[in-house]
Amino acid sequence: MSKLKEYSTCDLLVLNIATLLDGALIAHNHKNKLDEYESEIESLYRRASLSGDLLIREQAISYLISKLIKRGDYLGAEELLNSISENNPVDKKQIKANICIAKGEIDSAEKILEEKLFLLNNEVNTTLIKLMEIAIKDNRIDDATYIANVYKESSKIFDLSEYNSYIAHFQLYVACKKRVACLKTLVPMLKSLNKKWEINKSPLYRQIKSKPCDKDFGSNMQKMIVKSLKEDDETSFLKDCDELKEFC
Repeated sequence: MSKLKEYSTCDLLVLNIATLLDGALIAHNHKNKLDEYESEIESLYRRASLSGDLLIREQAISYLISKLIKRGDYLGAEELLNSISENNPVDKKQIKANICIAKGEIDSAEKILEEKLFLLNNEVNTTLIKLMEIAIKDNRIDDATYIANVYKESSKIFDLSEYNSYIAHFQLYVACKKRVACLKTLVPMLKSLNKKWEINKSPLYRQIKSKPCDKDFGSNMQKMIVKSLKEDDETSFLKDCDELKEFC
């Protein structure tokens, strides 16, 4: 927040800080000040939603829509949705890559397309998770299992992190309250956090630089996740599991 005061006219900073704090709030599960923090974060999104930059403005609006949906304000969510412009049919990233190729700037073209591929992977995975959640709500567990399998294979095929490959099955087993299956997924999922993932080791992402991580990042994430699982009513059936003690 002190950085926002220092760079008060930077809309991109406002949006990035809002998303950062939003993620941190979920991860740390601050129940005591939840309303206060959510209100402050939402005010940042609303501030960014007034940006003169279309991309920043509409990204902020999309986050606000999620907040309204979570609160059950579907009318407000639909009104905001109507304020977002239709997707431009022109793929600007592809055109930029084509220009770079024509100019002989091969590395730049490769980086643009690699970043596009990585974002598309995230979009596909998010869609698969939502489809799985719908199948679960509709009591189509076989379909949900199939979708979770597709998610896992997709993560492997597109060289995403090992941690990522466990997410769908873990959510599936939590929803179905399958304690044994859940633990068989959760334990290796937590252990994978200690494995170094260098995205640019894959031929799919050669030009994307790996971000340096603190040496304690993995263990800190493990503790945080286990703590959140114990405090969440939905995962209370994992609360006293001996298998999780090594991560506390």
